[in-house]
Amino acid sequence: MAEKEVIRRLEAHILRLIDDHREAIRQRDEALAGRDALKTQIRTLQERIHALDAELARVELSEGLAGKSPDREKAKARVNRLMREVDKCIALLRQAAPQTDEPHGKGGQTERDFDTDKDNG
Repeated sequence: MAEKEVIRRLEAHILRLIDDHREAIRQRDEALAGRDALKTQIRTLQERIHALDAELARVELSEGLAGKSPDREKAKARVNRLMREVDKCIALLRQAAPQTDEPHGKGGQTERDFDTDKDNG
């Protein structure tokens, strides 16, 4: 009879452990879902911060160029830096596709002539 009591206690203990395990799994799943929701929220907020930083930079630049801000020199320096970046990009594009002075097509025009034709309308 003592053996049956031990078996019954073991069964009860095992059933309680199984229930505890199921509860732990449920809690873990809830925590993972919460974590994923927070990650999504963080990503959204980081994107919003980035967009607002860009908007702030545009506003500061426009105010600086309009003379409304004491940071006018800072705005001019930023515009100059951006212009240098554009010039570098143009130089890289020209290196990637070097222009030649050999005539192309009708009228003996060179590539440079075509480029100026585009600029003139």
